[in-house]
Amino acid sequence: MKLRIKFSKHGAIRYIGHLDVMRFFQKAIRRAEIDVTYSQGFSPHQIMSFAQPLSVGHESNGEYMDIQVNSMVSCEDVKKRINAASVEGIQVLSVIELPDNAVNAMASVAAAEYTVTFKDVRGPALNIYQVLPEFLSREQIIYTKESKKGTREVDLKPGIYQLSCEGDNSAIHMLLDASSGSNIKPVQVMEAILASHGEQLQENALMVTREDTYTNIGTQEQPHFVPLDAPQLTKE
Repeated sequence: MKLRIKFSKHGAIRYIGHLDVMRFFQKAIRRAEIDVTYSQGFSPHQIMSFAQPLSVGHESNGEYMDIQVNSMVSCEDVKKRINAASVEGIQVLSVIELPDNAVNAMASVAAAEYTVTFKDVRGPALNIYQVLPEFLSREQIIYTKESKKGTREVDLKPGIYQLSCEGDNSAIHMLLDASSGSNIKPVQVMEAILASHGEQLQENALMVTREDTYTNIGTQEQPHFVPLDAPQLTKE
């Protein structure tokens, strides 16, 4: 049976990287005595797939991973068992059973929703609420990505599905492309907004919370985003 587990990540645990989170869940599942399925071969490991690694320092209300189990009492029992074996800062929010032909969590990701605030309540001198209409009206939003292979310019505009801000800069809400082909990060959007008006984003200035992760059950031309634990995805 294929299970999809939704969990949150808050507090000091947000500074733990993706590989450590994966190792934590492997140990928690063993402590919880979940009848998890292991791979075959010389070095068996739990069959586990995460939707998308969360950047270190970010919090989340919508992380997902898929596992396979040989047997279980119920999805609610799996949830209770893992939470009992968990640590402060990580909580399982839901467990659903997937159809046998379901695409794994990593390949399902199409978009992600974020709330972004400034750690310093004053934030930048720029009033983001006032400049957003002009920023979003641009035909292109060019951003320079840097990597080990060098720099390249990309257009963020097609991947910004929603972008809004409360009047006092206290919270910026984003729905962004999170697919493997064009994964846009909230920090990149904030850097682009500030750079368009001559300001620079200070290091570690933002508090980012991923609110949920979505898949597209519509088409590319007319997307319909639903959370990865939506009822449409569960096994009937």
